[in-house]
Amino acid sequence: MTSPAFGDAPAPALPTDQDWINTTRPLSSDDVRGRLLILHFWTYA
Repeated sequence: MTSPAFGDAPAPALPTDQDWINTTRPLSSDDVRGRLLILHFWTYA
């Protein structure tokens, strides 16, 4: 039995209605397919 963390479940779509930093346009799931993707989240308190 395989865990969904190992690729059985599709990744959710990346948001396109948010501000993106260090890119010329919002990325799609197809743009990053097969690549290592590191997402950094932060909030202002």
